Amino acid sequence: MTTLVIAEHDNQQLKPATLNAVAAAQKIGGDIHILVVGGGAQDVAAQAAKVAGVASVLLADAEHLKDFLAENVAEQVLAVAGDYSHIVFPATASGKNVAPRVAAKLDVAQISDITAVDSPDTFERPIYAGNAVAIVQSSDEKKVITVRVTAFDGVAAEGGTAEVKTLQAVADSGLSSFVGREVAKNDRPELTAATVVVSGGRGMGSAENFKLLEPLADKLGAALGASRAAVDAGFAPNDWQVGQTGKIVAPQLYVAIGISGAIQHLAGMKDSKVIVAINKDPEAPIFGVADYGLVADLFTAVPELEKAI
Repeated sequence: MTTLVIAEHDNQQLKPATLNAVAAAQKIGGDIHILVVGGGAQDVAAQAAKVAGVASVLLADAEHLKDFLAENVAEQVLAVAGDYSHIVFPATASGKNVAPRVAAKLDVAQISDITAVDSPDTFERPIYAGNAVAIVQSSDEKKVITVRVTAFDGVAAEGGTAEVKTLQAVADSGLSSFVGREVAKNDRPELTAATVVVSGGRGMGSAENFKLLEPLADKLGAALGASRAAVDAGFAPNDWQVGQTGKIVAPQLYVAIGISGAIQHLAGMKDSKVIVAINKDPEAPIFGVADYGLVADLFTAVPELEKAI
């Protein structure tokens, strides 16, 4: 039994999500291989070879693979799929784009967004916005799985001594072409990788009032997030959205300010290690998951908190 983990990277750096996916693969058991698909990604393969617990690294490197077009990446995965019992993707935008294609072409059911491994064929995944857990048992010979990375602590990035094997890259499918990519520039930590997140909700009242969170975030070295209600109201950009339809986060500290705590938002942050909530409504659902709650007017409490830190 051997598991293939598909690396998440930007052709320069191996992303932490890969380490979380390897941790899930360790729970499955057996040997673990990492597949790096990209263009000019030799450094990424070298980093993957150092990941603890990895037996082998496969590198498929070509110009037409550098932009991670789903059709091409899926074909590269399929080219080596025959050697593996499990194929594991981080449940990122890229993983969610490629995994269904691989599963469909293998004629197997994809197992999505797992949060626990019960056995090599049985997995747990959240349903109903995290209010229930489904236990999924697969009888397929090959399991194609996406992993909710916040549910697994990443393995060590150093300590491994795997060999890197270069594969022949699959031909360009020609089914799609890369047009462009807009990357948000931000001096703050990336939201899904941040150890501290400060999020605002509709209670902030306006986009201008969201600036009230910046001094607090600066002192905490935090990423800024927002509820869907705040994003829909135009108070915050889309890439700040935390929740079922936004980003799933699990930082060491999550500070929810002016967020009532709709179940869709809770689904995206309830695995945070420590949750602090500030809301003037003592009945707000957010207090049900908070480790520390403060019933107060945020416009008074937040500046005082920032000064006290």
